Amino acid sequence: MKLYCLCGCLFFMAFFGFSQTPDIFRVEYTLIPENSAEVQLSIAKLVTNIPIRLKDSSNIVIGGEYNRIAYEINRNVDFDNTGLNLFHVVDLNMAYVLKYNKEWRFIGVVTPRLASTFDNPLENGDFSVNTTIGVFRDRPKRDKPNRLVLGLTYNSSVAFRIPLPIVYFEKRFHPNWSYVLGVPKTGVKYHAGKRHTFKGEFVLDGYFVNLQNNVLVSETSLASSISSSAALITLGYQFNISKLVGLYLYAGHTLLNSGVLRDEERNDIFTLNDESSFYFRTGFRIGL
Repeated sequence: MKLYCLCGCLFFMAFFGFSQTPDIFRVEYTLIPENSAEVQLSIAKLVTNIPIRLKDSSNIVIGGEYNRIAYEINRNVDFDNTGLNLFHVVDLNMAYVLKYNKEWRFIGVVTPRLASTFDNPLENGDFSVNTTIGVFRDRPKRDKPNRLVLGLTYNSSVAFRIPLPIVYFEKRFHPNWSYVLGVPKTGVKYHAGKRHTFKGEFVLDGYFVNLQNNVLVSETSLASSISSSAALITLGYQFNISKLVGLYLYAGHTLLNSGVLRDEERNDIFTLNDESSFYFRTGFRIGL
């Protein structure tokens, strides 16, 4: 299989949901420690993707991602918050990449998602479908290799149901330096030899989860879902065991942070967290 074909699929699969890198396998742990709102968040993640080559030079990638989200509210609130401690997000990614020419590929991705507390048997609110379409261009053999991804993604579970842009441009402008411009990630990398990579990134991230057991916030407000969004700035280091295998560690701070309970109409009814926090992420990945 052409390497850039698979990269294209996985980049698109990476840019919605929680993923941020195109990996064959990844295990990761994220911690946002308790802040002034007395809220702590931790996420355990597992990602895997399997490429399948077709006879017509097109490719299919089947993948999955699981996120276990632990949410701790350590301050007193005026309602029972026992159902707000543990959430699960399970994605099945199905991508198709069509070869247009040597550099360009058209890509489509469908992602059925379960996002729920899983306290009871599955219900309609647990299920949603994300769709993504776009193009991918790779120029790996140039003096300054570069990669471009453009597309739109639609998430049926979020509060604002509109297509959102995917923009990703990566360029190695110096033997030791490269940069990434885009949404939801922008950053710069310093390649200190084959073994060591240092990174600085600005990242947008978040989740939306159905509450199977609705939370009575007040006499007139009943929460049926929880959402969280954050803008992060981080510094990171990756130790490259080989060209495709690495261990990494990031530390940073949230510039913007929002955790809210929503009613059936997706309206905000209670703010759980709107304070900035420190941010730590570590993991192991097998990439491309």
